[in-house]
Amino acid sequence: MKAFRLDELEAERAANDGAYLQFLRERSMSVGLYALDAGQLDPQAPHGQDEVYFVVSGRAAITVGTETTQVARGSVVFVPAGEPHRFHHITEDLRVMVVFSPPEG
Repeated sequence: MKAFRLDELEAERAANDGAYLQFLRERSMSVGLYALDAGQLDPQAPHGQDEVYFVVSGRAAITVGTETTQVARGSVVFVPAGEPHRFHHITEDLRVMVVFSPPEG
């Protein structure tokens, strides 16, 4: 078993000065913590893997392809592989758990 605490993951991510911290990588998936502060721009490009976002905290909008929705704590969003997507209008610091399948990279 592997178990993680979000507060420890957030501290590790912040200590490494990065927006993304991959904390689990297995044969069929990888999982990471993605952070964007209020007002920040999301620089990501489409990925080669399917992904699921689970919003841990914060508020923003996300556009996937041509569809836009508001997200907040507890929101879950699926993004198909290769689909353009981006968080925007981030009004509260955003912390998102990201699951890639197959694993990223």
